[in-house]
Amino acid sequence: MKKERLQKVMAEAGIASRRQSEKIIAAGRVQVNGQVVRQQGVKVGTSDEIRVDGVPIEKEQAEYYLLDKPRGVISSAHDDKGRRTVVDILQEAGVSARIYPIGRLDYDTTGALLLTNDGALANKLMHPRFEVDKTYVAKLKGIISNEEMKTIRQGVEIDGHRTQETHPRLEAVDHDKHTCIVRLTIHEGHYHEVKRIFAAVGHPVLKLHREQYAFLNLHGLTPGQFRKLRTAEVDALRQL
Repeated sequence: MKKERLQKVMAEAGIASRRQSEKIIAAGRVQVNGQVVRQQGVKVGTSDEIRVDGVPIEKEQAEYYLLDKPRGVISSAHDDKGRRTVVDILQEAGVSARIYPIGRLDYDTTGALLLTNDGALANKLMHPRFEVDKTYVAKLKGIISNEEMKTIRQGVEIDGHRTQETHPRLEAVDHDKHTCIVRLTIHEGHYHEVKRIFAAVGHPVLKLHREQYAFLNLHGLTPGQFRKLRTAEVDALRQL
């Protein structure tokens, strides 16, 4: 009988992401065959009974959604401060699966965000070595120069870490307001990566919108709206 790590089984059952499942285990909220398990790496099989907060887990049908995340919403399944989350948006519309976001967008950042209960796919897409392209449109303070664009393209130094080569493109300039719009495609996922890249060349981000995740765009969606991914789209994500 094949056994798998407990946190993987929990993720595939839609409890939470694999990383968040590890935190749930460490908090003593998980029982295997009636015994509380806190250590990581425990392996379980199909004959083992797993409970989270006293509730038996069952593998859910995998579901995949693309959300146009609005400004002022938390990219999380829960928020300790009671703020509205991206999961709240889908649940309010009748989605009952225990989904969670793949990665995060900042509280004030809008745009494309994937949500699923497929822990295996989520884990792969978030892993740095898969280098999933993400395209952002940023409104910047000041008017960026060609030399600064070249610096961004070649990579900037952030806290001892040099960003990988990127593909910035100047979209618009407002000389009266002294602002500009730049489109940038990256595949890294460091904390506040896009904001810190532009700050490194002296142009704070005033507004940030993720226009595209991999090949998925927001055509037909407005902020707060979402749609289910098509089977072909899910298959293509797996191929990434």
